Amino acid sequence: MAGDEVIFKKDKAVAYITINREKAYNALNRAVMEGLEEIFSELERDKEVMVVVITGAGQKAFVAGADIKEIKEAGDKRTELIKKGQEIFSKIRNSSKVVIAAVNGYALGGGCELAMACDIRIASENATFGLPETKLGLMPGYGGTQLLPRLIGIGMAKFMIFSGETLSAKNAYQFGLVEEVCSSENLMKEADNVSRKISANGPLAVKACKKAINTGTSLSLDDALKLELEIYDKISRSKDAEVGMMAFLEKRSLNFKGR
Repeated sequence: MAGDEVIFKKDKAVAYITINREKAYNALNRAVMEGLEEIFSELERDKEVMVVVITGAGQKAFVAGADIKEIKEAGDKRTELIKKGQEIFSKIRNSSKVVIAAVNGYALGGGCELAMACDIRIASENATFGLPETKLGLMPGYGGTQLLPRLIGIGMAKFMIFSGETLSAKNAYQFGLVEEVCSSENLMKEADNVSRKISANGPLAVKACKKAINTGTSLSLDDALKLELEIYDKISRSKDAEVGMMAFLEKRSLNFKGR
């Protein structure tokens, strides 16, 4: 699965993806993007994995951006290249798994967009977030102009994108771009802690909640509530729901089966 530039490991219900181009600040080239696409396609067929943690090799960068040389060389096919990247990030965003970005350093351009494609972002204290494409005469193309306003608000998103300014981990947390900030030394440990908490819950319930949130936020409140009820009806009839309620009432340990 994938190649040397994208390392994949699995530990029961949690999978780990490391973008392994440390000398290039883990920039997103074709090999990395193809590796991510392959891994997430395979993960959809994996019934054991519930949570995926994405990080970058080393301490300097999560992903410092897209590979500008490849974009430049794409010439007239530049938009096709970016469209493919947008499709891959959409696959990550719409994955049935919970995806956590463990951001260890620069998350710029495509790196920031990759982090935003994840469900949860945990950042080390030295993390830096930004969409500096306008400084190159370009614009974000992997979803940045649409995802950032939804996370931090239109005004601040416009400020960041128009100016190309970056946010520290502390400010990113204050604006709601990340859910947690910790020391560099504890980053993966904290990502593991969150992953284990999630993977201990009912797998069907977690998957259903992600679907309800992702789909419902683009609907009117009335339609979103109807959607929630439709999804709830299916989950409430599952064997996992019966197991969970009985375990609670009988004060015994849980053993979800994903059915």
